Amino acid sequence: MRFDIISLFPEFVAQLAAHGVVGRAGERGLLSIHGWNPRDHAEGNYRRVDDRPFGGGPGMVMLIEPLCATLAAMRDDDPASAHVVYLSPQGRPLTQAKVRELAARPRIALLCGRYEGVDERLLQAEVDEEISIGDYVLSGGELAAAVLIDAVARLQEGALNDAESAVQDSFEGDGLLDCPHYTRPVTHALGTVPEVLLSGNHAAIARWRRQQSLGRTWLRRPDLLDEAALSKADRALLEAFRADWRHAGGASAGGDA
Repeated sequence: MRFDIISLFPEFVAQLAAHGVVGRAGERGLLSIHGWNPRDHAEGNYRRVDDRPFGGGPGMVMLIEPLCATLAAMRDDDPASAHVVYLSPQGRPLTQAKVRELAARPRIALLCGRYEGVDERLLQAEVDEEISIGDYVLSGGELAAAVLIDAVARLQEGALNDAESAVQDSFEGDGLLDCPHYTRPVTHALGTVPEVLLSGNHAAIARWRRQQSLGRTWLRRPDLLDEAALSKADRALLEAFRADWRHAGGASAGGDA
């Protein structure tokens, strides 16, 4: 898979992506990252890439021509079609379902805006979709691009040392949050590992993990939980979780008392 980063700071994104899972994926030849700086394709002594917005107002807007020239250079470098994404707080949310969709593409170009954004005409003509990583504003799209690259790269076959890790992540499969995880020591001042995880009873462990996943989703992200679509067994597990939680003194969650 190939990522092309169109940014005034492409080396910043590449550096962020040089470590961990993404770095290993690059070393294994599963993906490559290429940076493209619009300033390299701007004209004039000052290599200007922005100007004041028509209609007045604060800030600057990125110019059309340097970005068009950058995209043209990117396409000349490799004729393979690239899916162009603009990282923007106005875009659709980056969900795990969207990550899986992007992970199936062979090439993605990430346009990172700066200042007040990019001239709308460029977005209309050159961008396939806008994506947001959350309802907040960053100084530029570079951090968002790094987040997207990390999320997409880890789904490439061979990127993770254990492929099952991705399958069991939050939002995967049926979209629930992940269950809690524990490791050594068994006993610590901060608490003790649940006995079921030490039992060696794989069926009981699977049932406990499923219940914790259901319960955590109900507590923390009830918007992800479609109880009507749950199986009878899942509903029983969730109700038992609720009963234990209330018995332990928990307040209401997920709209339930």
